[in-house]
Amino acid sequence: MEQNEHVTQHDIRKEKVTKLAEKGIQAWPEAREVSDTTQQAKDAYLAESRNEAIYTIAGRIMGMRGHGKTFFINLQDRAGQMQLYIRKDALSEEDFSVVTEALDLGDIVWVRGTMFTTKVGEPTLRVNALSLLSKCLHPLPEKYHGLTSTEQRYRQRYLDTMTNSESREKFVTRSHVVQAVRAQLLEKDFLEVETPMLHPIPGGAIARPFVTHHNAYDMDLFLRIAPELYLKRLVVGGFERVFEVNRNFRNEGVSTRHNPEFTMLEFYMAHGNYHMGMQLTEQMIAAAARRVHGATTATFGEHEIDFSAPFKRISIVDSLVEIGGFDRDAVCDERINALLKTFDITGVEDKSLGERQVLLFEEYVEGKLIQPTFITDYPVEVSPLARRQESNPAITARFELFIAGMEIANGFSELNNPFDQAERFAEQVKGREKGDDEAHYYDSDYIKALEYGLPPTVGVGIGIDRLVMLLTNTTSIKDVILFPTMKRL
Repeated sequence: MEQNEHVTQHDIRKEKVTKLAEKGIQAWPEAREVSDTTQQAKDAYLAESRNEAIYTIAGRIMGMRGHGKTFFINLQDRAGQMQLYIRKDALSEEDFSVVTEALDLGDIVWVRGTMFTTKVGEPTLRVNALSLLSKCLHPLPEKYHGLTSTEQRYRQRYLDTMTNSESREKFVTRSHVVQAVRAQLLEKDFLEVETPMLHPIPGGAIARPFVTHHNAYDMDLFLRIAPELYLKRLVVGGFERVFEVNRNFRNEGVSTRHNPEFTMLEFYMAHGNYHMGMQLTEQMIAAAARRVHGATTATFGEHEIDFSAPFKRISIVDSLVEIGGFDRDAVCDERINALLKTFDITGVEDKSLGERQVLLFEEYVEGKLIQPTFITDYPVEVSPLARRQESNPAITARFELFIAGMEIANGFSELNNPFDQAERFAEQVKGREKGDDEAHYYDSDYIKALEYGLPPTVGVGIGIDRLVMLLTNTTSIKDVILFPTMKRL
């Protein structure tokens, strides 16, 4: 193909595919057997256990230099990178012609050979056979700068993880975090389950749902905002310890800490209370930190976070006094209105004192909670599924965990009184009628389940994405979600 200013790299690479086909060589052939990863080959060679062995490896070409009769290639697979040494006299004529005429950065190849160490001490594969497995038709991002566009990194995550080892490692870490919390629950006799993603009634959290329509039943359905009510139905049915790690969907704004689709771990334990829930949460988060860092401390921004138990525990009112610096009497009576006005918090006329305390906490205290801190004793008005405190029915047996100014977990002793639950659902319905799109619906089927008897139970939800952010020192949730929600171009 004659090259001119209108010929792109894409055109040039497609022409190479055509020339390969003319020689009877496929650009995308079937798989070939692979004996080792790059790291396995190096480890075996350095251990002198397979010095004379033949290795077959496959991976993507990330670097290529040389000319004439000798070439060096940097090959990357899931385990890392390895240098390949290629000489014309070691390959068949056809194989060497592929190297000189068809290969580009980004191509995936299969190679066979023996290991040796270069003069600078680098374990290298001396190639005696090579095949193209998959032709890359686009040039890779520039080696030293990679993907400089943040938006492109999110939209083309495959390029990001292909060329950015730091990004790729974050998602390996994410998998380790999920494995660590899952292992903690399995060791404690919890059963992993799956509950519906499509709900006839949205529930389990205060949030605005996504709505879809099922044609066969001619009915609207909602992408779940939380699995809570279904998991508690399972506890009613005799599955006393259950958990689920899966996606939730909330039709809310997007920010560095919010994505409309996100991952939650929720677990429910019969014959437990919220104190036990806090203890289990501490154990799981500490286990995740140890899995990632080998210790219970980690750096997040300018802070050194200590994930070792026990975490600080403080009531929401006490936090306003001790951390916010407010006068206790002022936050417990109508004087709180003046404080809210100071922070330009409006529309509180119909809200209870407890709701106003929560608004003040969110504005002035939440961001100051750097070390792991359980905030407890939430008012019943903002906790429609939580059990009331027997010593004070105006507050609930509930906690939220905050780390580095972010809410990481929410848990409570579950409300198992069907009459109380029905009354609270009714109050939520009144809120919806007044325009609160995030208020709960009335779920009569769940009330019926409670009437069969839910044992005293604790439930906890942990935000996996935010936990991974903390453990990878990442400030944007999009950097720990493989394919974050993006606005259509």
